[in-house]
Amino acid sequence: MGINQWEQAEPGVKRKIHSPGNEVMMMEVVFEEGAEGSSHSHPHEQLTYCLEGKLAFQIDGKEVLLEQGQSVHIPSNAVHGVKALMPSRLLDVFTPLREDLLN
Repeated sequence: MGINQWEQAEPGVKRKIHSPGNEVMMMEVVFEEGAEGSSHSHPHEQLTYCLEGKLAFQIDGKEVLLEQGQSVHIPSNAVHGVKALMPSRLLDVFTPLREDLLN
């Protein structure tokens, strides 16, 4: 996994981790229509901004629709997943650093 390089994350989903700071990092994620990010959780706090498209997030059992220009906060340890309702692109911001993605 390389910094500033696109990689396949899941079927229909690719991501690029941008160069991280000391305590915060960004990751761009592109979804084909119908592609899903499987449910997971992590101790990191996350902000997700929709650059384009429309997605349905499940965050701790609640559905949140996210469209271009909108953002959502995903608290630490919240179980979350997402499905793209159309081709979509997100910018995820994490703090502290996601060492699991960087190593």
